[in-house]
Amino acid sequence: MASTPTASDTAEWEGVTTVDYHTGGEPFRIVADPSVALPGDGVADRRVRAAADPDVQHLRRVLCHEPRGHADMYGGFITPPDDDGAHFGVLFWHKDGFSTACGHGTIALGTWAVESGLVQAPADGVVDVRIDVPSGRVTARVHVAQGRVSHTDFVNVPSHAIARDVEVATSRGPLRVDVGFGGAIYAQLDARTAALAVVPEQVDDLIALGREIKWALNDHAVAQHPTDTRLSGVYGTTIYDDLGTTDDGRAHQRNVTVFADGEVDRSPCGSGTCARVAVLDAHGDLPDGRDLVHDSLVGSRFLARVEERTVVDGHEAVVVSVSGTAHRTGEHRFVVDPADSLTPGFVLR
Repeated sequence: MASTPTASDTAEWEGVTTVDYHTGGEPFRIVADPSVALPGDGVADRRVRAAADPDVQHLRRVLCHEPRGHADMYGGFITPPDDDGAHFGVLFWHKDGFSTACGHGTIALGTWAVESGLVQAPADGVVDVRIDVPSGRVTARVHVAQGRVSHTDFVNVPSHAIARDVEVATSRGPLRVDVGFGGAIYAQLDARTAALAVVPEQVDDLIALGREIKWALNDHAVAQHPTDTRLSGVYGTTIYDDLGTTDDGRAHQRNVTVFADGEVDRSPCGSGTCARVAVLDAHGDLPDGRDLVHDSLVGSRFLARVEERTVVDGHEAVVVSVSGTAHRTGEHRFVVDPADSLTPGFVLR
């Protein structure tokens, strides 16, 4: 197994191989053989240990930071599953650390698992790829037509609304947000209330406001998970435009999700979409059987729907599926020159 350089180890690095996908424009770098130990009692525990392990953090930075990545890079280390009920596990990562959930990554992973032959699929039909993630077990429902993946549904852990009309002090004055859980906790803001629109020309203002709201609420009572502190904290801010309904009567919104510390999701955000559906459903804004058409800042689209109702930890919750497409963008073998003084990399934002 290849060794990875650390801050105290300048030995020549033998390299790490990745397969890269994008889901709705958002990158996902798959590392099937991370080449570092990822011990733990299940994926959730592996995440906690990885965050404290300098070797794992070093590898994450090498693959995520410039010059091999960028400030908005995303990816995952494949791990063993928690038990035989799943095909594999994954630790999701980004420039700031390790996340608890990732819907666009799950769509990419399901597509990769079928296209790589890791999970066998019919030439025409559907196969479930079960994946253990830090927030629980999720499913990538992969649809295949004539031997090719046509699209993949991300079936998430149960999602629920947390709070409505939470006031937040911002540089644009006091604003009110809803808060929901979709594997991670998201604040949700109507862009109009901040005199903004979800358009690329306003991305800098959207990032700044998304960061403000996240950090203002991160230690708030609404951001505390009732049973698992590892899931506490606001992971992202979903800023949305309400576009009314589509011609066929489906709810239609466009959003940008600013997650971690100022990262921008190019896709409509899978786990954020689940949290949005949970809030809309709880408020009666998404009647049974009505889909949410969720567009992104770059024009990509997810279709989301409530598949099941349940109760988790005393909360009324919904199981949401999010449908999208993922496409392979490349295969890489990343290396590090031991004389490279910029290892493990840098970010400018």
